[in-house]
Amino acid sequence: MENTADGFEGFGKDFPEFPRRLPDDCVEYSIYVLDQTLKDDEIRERLRNVHTATNTLTRKLLKDFIWQREDLSLELVREDGMSSLRGRTNYGDSVQDEWLIVYILRELSKQFQDVWVKVVDTDGEFLLIEAANSIPRWLNPEIADNRVWINNGQLFIIPVISATDRSGGSNDDRRALTLKEACTCIREARSQLIHSSNIEADAFYRLRNYPQRINDSLHHAVVHVPKNLAYILHQNAAYISPAVEAFYLRDPIALRPLQAQNQNDLVFPPKDLVTMVVKFTKVGFAQVKSQRFSTPAAWTSVVSTMKDERSRAQTEIGMKITSGFEMLVSDPQYQDHKAVREIKILLEDIRSGDDQLPSDAEISQWGMVEDDETWLDVNYEDFENELSGTRQGQGTPGPGFGDKFAQEDLQKMVARFKDFLEDDAAGSEGAEDLDDMDNENDADEDEDDDHVSGDASSEEEDGVVSFDEDKFATMIREMMGMPPETKDGLSNASGGSRASIVGDVRASGVDPSAREEELEVLRLSQAMEAELKAAGALQLDSIAHASGMNGIKNKIKDRRELAAEEEDSEDENDNDGDLNIDFNLAKNLLESFKSQTGAAGPGSSIMGMRLPRDEASATPHNQPTANSRQARQF
Repeated sequence: MENTADGFEGFGKDFPEFPRRLPDDCVEYSIYVLDQTLKDDEIRERLRNVHTATNTLTRKLLKDFIWQREDLSLELVREDGMSSLRGRTNYGDSVQDEWLIVYILRELSKQFQDVWVKVVDTDGEFLLIEAANSIPRWLNPEIADNRVWINNGQLFIIPVISATDRSGGSNDDRRALTLKEACTCIREARSQLIHSSNIEADAFYRLRNYPQRINDSLHHAVVHVPKNLAYILHQNAAYISPAVEAFYLRDPIALRPLQAQNQNDLVFPPKDLVTMVVKFTKVGFAQVKSQRFSTPAAWTSVVSTMKDERSRAQTEIGMKITSGFEMLVSDPQYQDHKAVREIKILLEDIRSGDDQLPSDAEISQWGMVEDDETWLDVNYEDFENELSGTRQGQGTPGPGFGDKFAQEDLQKMVARFKDFLEDDAAGSEGAEDLDDMDNENDADEDEDDDHVSGDASSEEEDGVVSFDEDKFATMIREMMGMPPETKDGLSNASGGSRASIVGDVRASGVDPSAREEELEVLRLSQAMEAELKAAGALQLDSIAHASGMNGIKNKIKDRRELAAEEEDSEDENDNDGDLNIDFNLAKNLLESFKSQTGAAGPGSSIMGMRLPRDEASATPHNQPTANSRQARQF
């Protein structure tokens, strides 16, 4: 696309009006080799070595690990004249997968001293969010892009001076960096990068328990499943994650295969059930365990025969994951998934006789390790104590608080929140006095305060500027086209109070030139009100509606007279005098209410109320409409 005269270059990655944004629940990571002594082909070879080391490290750390949705993956790319390893992972509901990726990349940077790692997610530089209480005040989200890097296991921040003026000048352009500028800063001004142990400790706080926490994020459960499904899970335990997601995100279309009455129509029929241990992520097991799921017709007889509570619970979990696999291999939206293709190949091998299902004796040799489910339990009293910061004994889970890591994270979050509340320099929008950052609003405020002397104290300013409620109310009424009220409570239609308001403003002791904007607003409101009155827009008692209004007034007056026996006649006269109803407006509202037949609609939405059905024109109760019949059938 050729550039236009105004400089528009299309909707590419550098189009500032539409900044590039990651999808939800995604983390993106990039690895660069920033060494001025290496040529481009040498850098690419170095990146291939880094890629190989990454695969070796993941196999070592994640031997039996299961990702919630997607795993860590890197590919060699070239952009803006620079080669790098780049990847993106959708971690779903498991934030621990995101931090596991950060841990692996940090460990990788320790093996290669010239490797610099950049990692962001949907929120941007989330490492800075973790260290929000420690970062310098000038480092706000508007300029934080591409400033945070990991090297040799440490966290580095590119300061403003390195980004804007590496020649030693005094230019201070506080803005977000481009990726190319950031890499240039690291190559040419590495000594000026900021490294703070406090910032690093807060940013990497969630990595304190790695690599021990990797296996702690998994859960083993004993379930009853069909033998062909047991064979598939034994081939690759990671198949459980897409099946759990298919079950958790099911919709009516995905549930259609489960409605088959004949078991032979199912890919995984509930027959020849076996007992085995299934490995879940903790998030995945919680999703399956917590879901309310109606028993499919094919499973009704199986579940009803389980009298023991433990066996029934194991069968229900097995029924849910079997249903998830059924939906996974049947739903068209999952057919391009790698796991689905592999599962179908295994099933075809079983049907063709190339592979045989394991015997019960072989399955019994797979092991029966079952984990405790107490980590699912949360005592809300302990939870409230943690939130209030009153719990004693840090790091030791109390009864009902099963996950010590979740407790520690909660304690850290509460401690940070308390520090924020106790910070006298923090306002409702965070820390104030951001060192001349975001000065646009400040410049506007300075323009408004030009009439105040620079040497005057705050007390003197308060003495010059005063606030009169009566004058303010009068001004507002006139700007809205309402006649100003006089002291005796009657409306003054002469409109002469504007001059008095202007006079009051000028007599307040403030230089009239400083109030030019206020006077201009008053002049504009006068002209607007005059034009609206000339068009009849402000005539609330229009002659065209007089007959209709009188009829409405008479009806309302009759109804008020019926209730006037219990009220004072003086109050009745005052209320009648205040009636001013637009007949067409009332008629249209009633017609709108009537057309809604008691249901929701524009009339009830505008008025914030719902009237009962007009039974005279509504369908009788004993004659259901077509829509109601369809609703009951659904």
